[in-house]
Amino acid sequence: MPDAPDFRRLFDAVLSPLLILTPDFTIVEVNRAYLTATRTERSIVGRLIFDVFPDNPEDPSADGVANLRRSLETVATSGRTDTMALQRYDIPASEEGAFDERYWSPVNSPVLDAHGRVMYIIHRVEDVTEFVHLRRVEREQHRAAAEAQMRAEGMEIDLFVRAREIREVNEQLSRANADLDAAGRRLREEQRAKDRFIATLSHELRNPLAAATAATELLALDMPDGHPALSVLERQLGTLARMSNDLLDGTRAVTGRLELVCEPVDVRSVVDGACADIHGLFRHSGRSLDVRLPAEPLVVDGDRLRLAQVLTNLLSNALKYTRPGGHTEVDLVAEDGRARLTVRDDGIGFDPGQTEELFGVFMRAAPAGPDTPEGLGLGLSVVRTVVELHDGTITAYSDGPGKGASFTVALPTTDSEIPPPPRPVAARPAPHHVSVLIVEDNADLAATYRTLLERQGHHVTAVHTGGDALAAAHPFDVVLCDLGLPDIDGYAVARALRARPDGERLRLIAVSGFSQGTDRALSRAAGFDAHLTKPLPLTDLLDLLERPDGA
Repeated sequence: MPDAPDFRRLFDAVLSPLLILTPDFTIVEVNRAYLTATRTERSIVGRLIFDVFPDNPEDPSADGVANLRRSLETVATSGRTDTMALQRYDIPASEEGAFDERYWSPVNSPVLDAHGRVMYIIHRVEDVTEFVHLRRVEREQHRAAAEAQMRAEGMEIDLFVRAREIREVNEQLSRANADLDAAGRRLREEQRAKDRFIATLSHELRNPLAAATAATELLALDMPDGHPALSVLERQLGTLARMSNDLLDGTRAVTGRLELVCEPVDVRSVVDGACADIHGLFRHSGRSLDVRLPAEPLVVDGDRLRLAQVLTNLLSNALKYTRPGGHTEVDLVAEDGRARLTVRDDGIGFDPGQTEELFGVFMRAAPAGPDTPEGLGLGLSVVRTVVELHDGTITAYSDGPGKGASFTVALPTTDSEIPPPPRPVAARPAPHHVSVLIVEDNADLAATYRTLLERQGHHVTAVHTGGDALAAAHPFDVVLCDLGLPDIDGYAVARALRARPDGERLRLIAVSGFSQGTDRALSRAAGFDAHLTKPLPLTDLLDLLERPDGA
């Protein structure tokens, strides 16, 4: 038989600060965690707790002694545990007569004898001073940053609401399909409704995302020394943008409308670029990312952007499900006429019987909880669809929960030559100031774009309807036009502007949440020179304005 545990040693090793009191509040025992938290020594044993910890005489509102006494008396008389509200209770400092501000979360519990009488009171506390100070700093943050964060949180809620709406539409489609007599007509009607819903969803989500992103960039200009909230907003807005893309692409995947633009691609460059883009997130969250690439080109016939999306989604998955200090590896090799890409992590893993479910729509590797982040459960579904559209396969493997996971993508290689890179563009002259007309019905976004561009020295006019755009008399060099306007759409605005005597010299740029291939084809046909998807980073917009040909 093993030796009985040494309960005194166990008590002393407990990480929570603990103090044992008699019913008259005399200290009879204390553990190391309590001595460390209160900066006291074992000499406090045998003394009344209120003699050891008096109120701070410099704080006229100090009520720590009164509140603690009331709680201890409640336990002593009732024999029941009493949990106190978060309490400020300053403790004596090393300097004579000085006190340090401290905040605690106390719980007082009785120890009863066989007759139900209180023998001792266990006083357990947690030092929450840093948490209180952090909350105080957060309340003092810049109002504009707080408003932008509120918009981001609202958009996250909207994403989940929209996801449920899509799931409900899919369930309606399944029920309609069971009714064979009316299935054809109802499915066509539902499909048209879903197409309209996807287009509207894209526009509605990307507008506030674009406004919040632009507002964050404006705050960055106003705060050249930086601000902790800015990095939080940038990361969270980036996450929301990826979630929006997953939501839209997940719906397109389910309906078979995901589009590819294929060409010979060296997979090494795709992996290198995607890993470079996300490497900062791994480093920021205390996780490591290692990449191994072959020395020779590994060419597939594929869509570069979609292949990058595959790797980004797999890396985002690894980032979610590995804890700080975790490690992720990306390995690309040539094997039997295929490019084999493996993303391996040492995270939470999954039950091997769950493998196929991982690639379902709205499926997650683990339920959301304190140790796992929220998510839509669409990333892996999009990955499988993109891989299969490339005539490839994807497999997942884990030895079980807590033992990490690996995802392997296999794509057929090709002997086609990689197109030569574009010729270097000659050095551009210094940025020139242009006259810009912004046509955008989202007033916040229009105002923020206007401010950002005016900060760069451009002359900017902002209007909110297509009619106002056509009525604007000033001769403009560039028109940034939304497509979903409240009166006439952006396509009609572009056609009308191109038909004017000076219309050919205008540079027309569509900036929209409508981003499917059909939307881009329509914008080209209407006369737009470029089609940009919201949210549009300021650097990309300025780069476009500075190109003499607008390419």
